[in-house]
Amino acid sequence: MKLLRYGPAGQEKPGLLDSSGTIRDLSGVIPDLSGVALSAAGLAQIAALDPASLPAVTGTPRLGPCVTGMKNFVCIGLNYADHAAETGAAIPKEPIVFLKSLGAVCGPNDDVMIPKDSVKTDWEVELAIIIGSTAKCVPEETAMEHVAGYAVCNDVSEREWQIERGGTWDKGKGCDTFGPLGPWLVTKDEVADPQDLSMTLDIDGARMQDGSTRTMIFGVRHLVSYVSHFITLHPGDVISTGTPPGVGLGQKPPVFLKPGQTIRLSIQGLGEQVQRTVAYA
Repeated sequence: MKLLRYGPAGQEKPGLLDSSGTIRDLSGVIPDLSGVALSAAGLAQIAALDPASLPAVTGTPRLGPCVTGMKNFVCIGLNYADHAAETGAAIPKEPIVFLKSLGAVCGPNDDVMIPKDSVKTDWEVELAIIIGSTAKCVPEETAMEHVAGYAVCNDVSEREWQIERGGTWDKGKGCDTFGPLGPWLVTKDEVADPQDLSMTLDIDGARMQDGSTRTMIFGVRHLVSYVSHFITLHPGDVISTGTPPGVGLGQKPPVFLKPGQTIRLSIQGLGEQVQRTVAYA
């Protein structure tokens, strides 16, 4: 299934994308795409519905973040061997874990704001894992039982603040609009192998990233288990799993975002995001 949230910011309703591409309103079935709705039982309840029995949503409403109610937005750094190589970094021996501010979360096609005084705002197409049930110190063997599905994430980053302003990544990662998520949550049953998905990102029509989750250093199963030993994961939580090569920092010379540009990113089977960059206001 492809599950989504639509409507004005802060007033989103849950929805389902049917086989014809029509949004169907789920608000009469579940309060939102959060909590128990993301559990195995909750998803089974939605899957048992006949989409044609749900009200069709007309027009082209704004899409919000595909889940809500998250407690943690976890990110993994340098998790692609070819991306580590382009930055000159050593292959990590364990996953590099940091947290992205929940205030960064926005809809998949919302504007991305270049922060005040930013000179090195960058892009990163990433596979996001959406957690469906509480996971605490879970072994790899059962880690996938806690996964509801996957989504596209743009881990927008301010590189000067991330790298040159005191050594903590969080302040370069948590700015408003730095976490577009969606367009939808694709349930895990529709993703045959999360470690074999192509992913791309274009800036103003020019291909910048063209990679695959095949080059991940630490895969989905390992990451869910690993993170759960340090941070209890809750329904709706997100683990954004790192990016392939082609980020602005890795260009020669480096290239960074400016207001008025268009970012288009996609992951095989998970949909596409399109954002416009705007100046700080």
